[in-house]
Amino acid sequence: MNKNRYALIMAGGVGSRFWPVSRTEYPKQFIDFFGVGKTLIQSTYERFLNICLPENIFIVTNEIYTDLIKEQLPNIGDNQILAEPMMRNTAPCIAYGSMKIAELNPNAVVVVAPSDHTIANQAAFVAAIQKSMDVAENSDCLITLGIKPNRPDTGYGYIQYIDEVLAETDDVHKVKTFTEKPNLELAKSFLQSGDFLWNAGIFIWSVNAINKSLQKHLPDMHEIFSGGKTSYNTLNEKTFISNAYQLCTNISIDFGIMEKADNVFVLPSEFGWSDLGTWASIYEMAEKDYVGNAVIPSEQVMMYDSSNCMVNVPKEKLVILQGMHDYIVVESNNTLLICKRAEEQNVKNIVADVKAKFGGKFI
Repeated sequence: MNKNRYALIMAGGVGSRFWPVSRTEYPKQFIDFFGVGKTLIQSTYERFLNICLPENIFIVTNEIYTDLIKEQLPNIGDNQILAEPMMRNTAPCIAYGSMKIAELNPNAVVVVAPSDHTIANQAAFVAAIQKSMDVAENSDCLITLGIKPNRPDTGYGYIQYIDEVLAETDDVHKVKTFTEKPNLELAKSFLQSGDFLWNAGIFIWSVNAINKSLQKHLPDMHEIFSGGKTSYNTLNEKTFISNAYQLCTNISIDFGIMEKADNVFVLPSEFGWSDLGTWASIYEMAEKDYVGNAVIPSEQVMMYDSSNCMVNVPKEKLVILQGMHDYIVVESNNTLLICKRAEEQNVKNIVADVKAKFGGKFI
Protein backbone atom coordinates (compact mmCIF):
# COMPACT_ATOMS: atom_id res chain seq x y z
CA MET A 1 0.00 0.00 0.00
CA ASN A 2 1.27 3.49 -0.92
CA LYS A 3 2.76 5.08 2.22
CA ASN A 4 2.10 8.59 0.82
CA ARG A 5 -1.68 8.16 0.96
CA TYR A 6 -3.59 9.61 3.89
CA ALA A 7 -7.21 10.04 4.98
CA LEU A 8 -8.63 12.89 7.03
CA ILE A 9 -12.06 11.93 8.37
CA MET A 10 -14.22 14.82 9.60
CA ALA A 11 -16.24 13.78 12.66
CA GLY A 12 -17.13 16.96 14.53
CA GLY A 13 -20.79 17.54 13.64
CA VAL A 14 -23.75 17.22 16.01
CA GLY A 15 -26.34 15.83 13.55
CA SER A 16 -29.23 17.92 14.86
CA ARG A 17 -31.56 16.78 12.07
CA PHE A 18 -31.56 13.33 13.72
CA TRP A 19 -32.61 14.59 17.13
CA PRO A 20 -33.61 13.10 19.53
CA VAL A 21 -31.50 10.05 18.59
CA SER A 22 -28.49 12.22 17.74
CA ARG A 23 -27.55 14.42 20.71
CA THR A 24 -24.74 16.87 21.35
CA GLU A 25 -23.04 14.41 23.70
CA TYR A 26 -23.57 11.41 21.37
CA PRO A 27 -24.05 12.61 17.78
CA LYS A 28 -24.97 10.92 14.53
CA GLN A 29 -21.52 9.62 13.51
CA PHE A 30 -21.28 7.48 16.67
CA ILE A 31 -24.65 5.77 16.16
CA ASP A 32 -25.55 2.47 14.48
CA PHE A 33 -28.66 3.65 12.64
CA PHE A 34 -29.29 0.43 10.72
CA GLY A 35 -28.71 -2.11 13.49
CA VAL A 36 -25.75 -3.69 11.66
CA GLY A 37 -23.33 -3.72 14.60
CA LYS A 38 -21.22 -0.80 13.31
CA THR A 39 -21.58 2.92 13.78
CA LEU A 40 -21.21 5.30 10.86
CA ILE A 41 -17.68 6.33 11.83
CA GLN A 42 -16.62 2.70 12.28
CA SER A 43 -17.86 1.89 8.78
CA THR A 44 -16.07 4.94 7.37
CA TYR A 45 -12.80 4.03 9.08
CA GLU A 46 -12.96 0.46 7.79
CA ARG A 47 -13.64 1.77 4.28
CA PHE A 48 -10.40 3.76 4.30
CA LEU A 49 -8.35 0.79 5.46
CA ASN A 50 -8.66 -0.30 1.81
CA ILE A 51 -6.92 2.91 0.72
CA CYS A 52 -4.45 3.94 3.43
CA LEU A 53 -2.20 2.37 6.00
CA PRO A 54 -3.88 2.36 9.45
CA GLU A 55 -1.34 4.85 10.79
CA ASN A 56 -2.20 7.23 7.92
CA ILE A 57 -5.85 7.66 8.88
CA PHE A 58 -6.56 10.79 10.93
CA ILE A 59 -9.81 11.83 12.61
CA VAL A 60 -10.64 15.49 13.16
CA THR A 61 -13.36 16.05 15.74
CA ASN A 62 -14.49 18.28 18.56
CA GLU A 63 -12.39 17.67 21.66
CA ILE A 64 -15.50 16.57 23.59
CA TYR A 65 -15.69 13.48 21.35
CA THR A 66 -12.10 12.32 21.83
CA ASP A 67 -13.09 9.57 24.27
CA LEU A 68 -15.86 8.38 21.94
CA ILE A 69 -13.34 8.16 19.08
CA LYS A 70 -10.98 6.09 21.24
CA GLU A 71 -13.83 3.84 22.35
CA GLN A 72 -15.20 3.18 18.87
CA LEU A 73 -11.85 3.18 17.01
CA PRO A 74 -9.45 1.55 19.51
CA ASN A 75 -6.66 1.19 16.93
CA ILE A 76 -6.43 4.95 16.38
CA GLY A 77 -3.42 6.48 18.14
CA ASP A 78 -3.54 9.72 20.11
CA ASN A 79 -1.59 11.58 17.41
CA GLN A 80 -4.18 10.51 14.84
CA ILE A 81 -6.97 12.37 16.65
CA LEU A 82 -7.13 16.08 15.83
CA ALA A 83 -9.16 17.58 18.67
CA GLU A 84 -10.78 20.91 17.81
CA PRO A 85 -11.40 23.19 20.80
CA MET A 86 -14.48 24.74 19.14
CA MET A 87 -16.59 24.40 16.00
CA ARG A 88 -15.24 26.51 13.15
CA ASN A 89 -16.61 24.75 10.03
CA THR A 90 -14.56 22.75 7.50
CA ALA A 91 -11.85 25.15 6.29
CA PRO A 92 -10.00 25.38 9.65
CA CYS A 93 -10.12 21.63 10.29
CA ILE A 94 -8.78 20.93 6.78
CA ALA A 95 -6.05 23.55 7.21
CA TYR A 96 -5.11 21.96 10.54
CA GLY A 97 -5.11 18.43 9.17
CA SER A 98 -3.26 19.31 5.98
CA MET A 99 -0.42 21.11 7.73
CA LYS A 100 -0.10 18.46 10.43
CA ILE A 101 0.13 15.71 7.81
CA ALA A 102 2.55 17.78 5.70
CA GLU A 103 4.95 17.89 8.64
CA LEU A 104 4.85 14.09 8.79
CA ASN A 105 5.13 13.60 5.03
CA PRO A 106 5.57 16.49 2.56
CA ASN A 107 4.70 14.09 -0.29
CA ALA A 108 1.34 13.15 1.19
CA VAL A 109 -1.82 12.93 -0.89
CA VAL A 110 -4.93 13.25 1.26
CA VAL A 111 -8.57 12.27 0.87
CA VAL A 112 -10.86 14.35 3.08
CA ALA A 113 -14.27 12.84 3.81
CA PRO A 114 -17.15 13.10 6.28
CA SER A 115 -17.52 10.36 8.89
CA ASP A 116 -21.28 9.91 8.57
CA HIS A 117 -22.00 9.01 4.94
CA THR A 118 -22.96 5.59 3.63
CA ILE A 119 -21.54 3.85 0.56
CA ALA A 120 -23.34 0.88 -0.99
CA ASN A 121 -20.67 -0.10 -3.54
CA GLN A 122 -17.41 -0.22 -1.60
CA ALA A 123 -15.31 -1.41 -4.57
CA ALA A 124 -16.49 1.46 -6.80
CA PHE A 125 -15.79 3.95 -4.00
CA VAL A 126 -12.26 2.66 -3.44
CA ALA A 127 -11.59 2.72 -7.20
CA ALA A 128 -12.77 6.36 -7.47
CA ILE A 129 -10.61 7.45 -4.53
CA GLN A 130 -7.54 5.60 -5.78
CA LYS A 131 -7.92 7.05 -9.27
CA SER A 132 -8.28 10.57 -7.85
CA MET A 133 -5.23 10.10 -5.61
CA ASP A 134 -3.18 8.88 -8.57
CA VAL A 135 -4.10 12.06 -10.44
CA ALA A 136 -3.60 14.39 -7.45
CA GLU A 137 -0.17 12.91 -6.76
CA ASN A 138 1.16 14.33 -10.03
CA SER A 139 -1.00 17.43 -10.53
CA ASP A 140 -1.38 20.80 -8.85
CA CYS A 141 -5.13 20.46 -8.58
CA LEU A 142 -7.99 20.09 -6.13
CA ILE A 143 -10.26 17.14 -6.91
CA THR A 144 -13.74 16.48 -5.60
CA LEU A 145 -16.06 13.55 -6.21
CA GLY A 146 -19.39 14.37 -7.83
CA ILE A 147 -22.27 11.91 -7.60
CA LYS A 148 -24.32 11.35 -10.75
CA PRO A 149 -27.85 12.39 -9.73
CA ASN A 150 -30.84 10.11 -10.28
CA ARG A 151 -33.51 12.53 -9.06
CA PRO A 152 -33.98 16.30 -8.61
CA ASP A 153 -32.92 16.45 -4.96
CA THR A 154 -33.13 19.78 -3.11
CA GLY A 155 -31.11 18.51 -0.15
CA TYR A 156 -27.71 18.51 -1.87
CA GLY A 157 -25.39 21.11 -3.33
CA TYR A 158 -24.54 20.70 -7.02
CA ILE A 159 -21.34 20.83 -9.08
CA GLN A 160 -21.46 21.84 -12.75
CA TYR A 161 -18.59 20.66 -14.95
CA ILE A 162 -17.40 21.30 -18.50
CA ASP A 163 -16.00 19.01 -21.18
CA GLU A 164 -12.39 20.03 -20.48
CA VAL A 165 -10.53 17.26 -18.66
CA LEU A 166 -7.32 17.17 -16.68
CA ALA A 167 -4.27 16.20 -18.73
CA GLU A 168 -3.73 12.44 -19.06
CA THR A 169 -7.28 11.68 -17.89
CA ASP A 170 -10.52 11.22 -19.79
CA ASP A 171 -13.06 11.76 -17.03
CA VAL A 172 -11.66 14.18 -14.44
CA HIS A 173 -13.48 17.33 -15.55
CA LYS A 174 -12.84 20.98 -14.83
CA VAL A 175 -15.47 22.45 -12.50
CA LYS A 176 -17.53 25.36 -13.81
CA THR A 177 -19.73 26.24 -10.83
CA PHE A 178 -20.77 25.20 -7.34
CA THR A 179 -24.43 25.76 -6.40
CA GLU A 180 -25.92 25.58 -2.93
CA LYS A 181 -29.06 23.52 -2.30
CA PRO A 182 -31.51 24.58 -5.06
CA ASN A 183 -35.30 24.77 -5.13
CA LEU A 184 -37.16 21.96 -6.87
CA GLU A 185 -37.51 23.68 -10.24
CA LEU A 186 -33.80 24.45 -10.38
CA ALA A 187 -32.94 20.91 -9.29
CA LYS A 188 -35.09 19.57 -12.13
CA SER A 189 -33.27 21.76 -14.64
CA PHE A 190 -29.90 20.56 -13.28
CA LEU A 191 -30.95 16.95 -13.78
CA GLN A 192 -32.15 17.60 -17.33
CA SER A 193 -29.01 19.48 -18.38
CA GLY A 194 -26.80 16.46 -17.68
CA ASP A 195 -23.71 18.41 -16.60
CA PHE A 196 -24.51 18.70 -12.88
CA LEU A 197 -23.46 16.36 -10.09
CA TRP A 198 -24.28 16.15 -6.40
CA ASN A 199 -21.58 17.60 -4.16
CA ALA A 200 -20.52 14.73 -1.88
CA GLY A 201 -18.10 16.81 0.22
CA ILE A 202 -15.24 14.40 -0.53
CA PHE A 203 -11.95 15.99 -1.57
CA ILE A 204 -8.61 14.66 -2.82
CA TRP A 205 -5.39 16.67 -3.12
CA SER A 206 -1.73 16.75 -2.28
CA VAL A 207 -0.78 18.61 0.88
CA ASN A 208 1.26 20.92 -1.33
CA ALA A 209 -1.74 21.79 -3.54
CA ILE A 210 -4.16 22.49 -0.68
CA ASN A 211 -1.64 24.49 1.32
CA LYS A 212 -0.90 26.66 -1.75
CA SER A 213 -4.64 27.20 -2.18
CA LEU A 214 -5.01 28.14 1.48
CA GLN A 215 -2.20 30.66 1.09
CA LYS A 216 -3.86 32.18 -1.99
CA HIS A 217 -7.54 32.22 -0.99
CA LEU A 218 -7.47 32.18 2.83
CA PRO A 219 -4.15 33.87 3.61
CA ASP A 220 -5.02 34.76 7.21
CA MET A 221 -5.97 31.16 7.99
CA HIS A 222 -2.86 29.88 6.22
CA GLU A 223 -0.71 32.19 8.33
CA ILE A 224 -2.40 31.06 11.55
CA PHE A 225 -1.86 27.34 10.95
CA SER A 226 1.58 27.76 9.39
CA GLY A 227 2.64 29.08 12.76
CA GLY A 228 2.28 25.58 14.18
CA LYS A 229 4.88 23.80 12.06
CA THR A 230 7.18 23.22 15.02
CA SER A 231 4.23 22.23 17.26
CA TYR A 232 2.44 19.68 15.10
CA ASN A 233 2.94 16.07 16.19
CA THR A 234 4.51 17.22 19.49
CA LEU A 235 3.25 17.78 23.03
CA ASN A 236 2.82 21.48 22.16
CA GLU A 237 0.19 20.83 19.48
CA LYS A 238 -2.85 21.05 21.76
CA THR A 239 -1.85 24.43 23.19
CA PHE A 240 -1.09 25.82 19.75
CA ILE A 241 -4.41 24.64 18.30
CA SER A 242 -6.35 26.03 21.26
CA ASN A 243 -4.94 29.46 20.50
CA ALA A 244 -5.17 29.12 16.71
CA TYR A 245 -8.88 28.30 16.68
CA GLN A 246 -9.71 31.43 18.63
CA LEU A 247 -8.23 33.44 15.75
CA CYS A 248 -10.01 31.52 12.94
CA THR A 249 -13.03 32.67 11.01
CA ASN A 250 -15.94 30.25 10.70
CA ILE A 251 -15.92 29.28 7.02
CA SER A 252 -16.46 26.18 4.89
CA ILE A 253 -13.84 24.81 2.52
CA ASP A 254 -16.39 25.11 -0.30
CA PHE A 255 -16.95 28.83 0.20
CA GLY A 256 -13.38 29.61 1.26
CA ILE A 257 -11.50 27.78 -1.50
CA MET A 258 -13.42 25.47 -3.82
CA GLU A 259 -15.74 28.17 -5.22
CA LYS A 260 -12.80 30.53 -5.82
CA ALA A 261 -9.93 28.35 -7.06
CA ASP A 262 -9.34 27.86 -10.79
CA ASN A 263 -7.70 24.43 -10.45
CA VAL A 264 -10.73 22.49 -9.21
CA PHE A 265 -11.71 19.27 -10.99
CA VAL A 266 -14.44 16.69 -10.42
CA LEU A 267 -14.62 12.96 -11.03
CA PRO A 268 -18.22 11.95 -11.86
CA SER A 269 -18.91 8.89 -9.72
CA GLU A 270 -21.50 6.25 -8.88
CA PHE A 271 -21.07 4.13 -5.77
CA GLY A 272 -24.39 4.16 -3.94
CA TRP A 273 -23.68 7.28 -1.91
CA SER A 274 -25.91 8.91 0.69
CA ASP A 275 -24.98 11.66 3.12
CA LEU A 276 -27.68 10.46 5.54
CA GLY A 277 -28.72 14.06 6.04
CA THR A 278 -32.32 13.39 7.02
CA TRP A 279 -34.63 10.73 8.40
CA ALA A 280 -35.89 10.47 4.81
CA SER A 281 -32.47 9.20 3.74
CA ILE A 282 -32.50 6.61 6.55
CA TYR A 283 -36.00 5.57 5.48
CA GLU A 284 -34.91 5.28 1.85
CA MET A 285 -32.04 2.91 2.71
CA ALA A 286 -33.73 0.85 5.43
CA GLU A 287 -35.53 -2.45 4.88
CA LYS A 288 -39.30 -2.00 4.74
CA ASP A 289 -42.31 -4.23 5.17
CA TYR A 290 -44.92 -4.79 2.46
CA VAL A 291 -46.71 -1.52 3.24
CA GLY A 292 -43.56 0.60 3.41
CA ASN A 293 -42.85 0.72 7.14
CA ALA A 294 -39.16 0.92 8.13
CA VAL A 295 -38.69 -0.14 11.75
CA ILE A 296 -35.25 -0.16 13.45
CA PRO A 297 -35.11 -2.28 15.57
CA SER A 298 -38.30 -4.21 14.87
CA GLU A 299 -38.55 -6.76 17.72
CA GLN A 300 -41.19 -4.97 19.81
CA VAL A 301 -43.01 -2.69 17.38
CA MET A 302 -46.54 -3.60 16.31
CA MET A 303 -48.27 -1.86 13.41
CA TYR A 304 -52.03 -1.73 12.72
CA ASP A 305 -53.43 -0.02 9.64
CA SER A 306 -50.17 1.95 9.35
CA SER A 307 -47.96 2.47 6.33
CA ASN A 308 -44.85 4.28 5.10
CA CYS A 309 -43.68 5.10 8.62
CA MET A 310 -40.10 5.49 9.86
CA VAL A 311 -39.78 4.08 13.39
CA ASN A 312 -36.59 4.17 15.46
CA VAL A 313 -37.04 3.29 19.13
CA PRO A 314 -35.05 1.55 21.89
CA LYS A 315 -34.96 -2.25 21.67
CA GLU A 316 -36.66 -2.72 25.03
CA LYS A 317 -39.56 -0.38 24.19
CA LEU A 318 -42.94 -1.84 23.18
CA VAL A 319 -44.48 0.47 20.58
CA ILE A 320 -47.89 0.10 18.93
CA LEU A 321 -48.92 2.27 15.98
CA GLN A 322 -52.57 2.40 14.93
CA GLY A 323 -53.81 4.25 11.86
CA MET A 324 -50.60 6.16 11.18
CA HIS A 325 -49.42 6.84 7.65
CA ASP A 326 -46.25 8.63 6.52
CA TYR A 327 -45.00 9.47 10.00
CA ILE A 328 -41.61 9.54 11.72
CA VAL A 329 -41.65 8.06 15.23
CA VAL A 330 -38.34 8.21 17.10
CA GLU A 331 -37.49 7.93 20.78
CA SER A 332 -34.22 8.23 22.66
CA ASN A 333 -33.23 9.18 26.21
CA ASN A 334 -36.77 9.89 27.43
CA THR A 335 -37.59 12.07 24.45
CA LEU A 336 -40.24 11.11 21.90
CA LEU A 337 -40.66 12.81 18.53
CA ILE A 338 -43.65 12.17 16.26
CA CYS A 339 -43.92 14.17 13.07
CA LYS A 340 -45.12 13.82 9.50
CA ARG A 341 -42.39 12.62 7.15
CA ALA A 342 -43.18 15.51 4.81
CA GLU A 343 -42.49 18.01 7.61
CA GLU A 344 -39.21 16.67 9.00
CA GLN A 345 -37.40 19.80 7.81
CA ASN A 346 -38.91 21.40 10.93
CA VAL A 347 -36.83 19.22 13.27
CA LYS A 348 -34.00 21.77 13.42
CA ASN A 349 -36.49 24.45 14.49
CA ILE A 350 -37.98 22.09 17.05
CA VAL A 351 -34.52 21.48 18.52
CA ALA A 352 -34.00 25.25 18.80
CA ASP A 353 -37.36 25.65 20.57
CA VAL A 354 -36.61 22.78 22.98
CA LYS A 355 -33.25 24.34 23.80
CA ALA A 356 -34.84 27.75 24.38
CA LYS A 357 -37.45 26.29 26.74
CA PHE A 358 -35.49 23.59 28.59
CA GLY A 359 -31.84 24.53 28.07
CA GLY A 360 -29.42 21.79 27.06
CA LYS A 361 -31.14 19.06 29.12
CA PHE A 362 -32.74 17.34 26.12
CA ILE A 363 -30.26 18.44 23.43
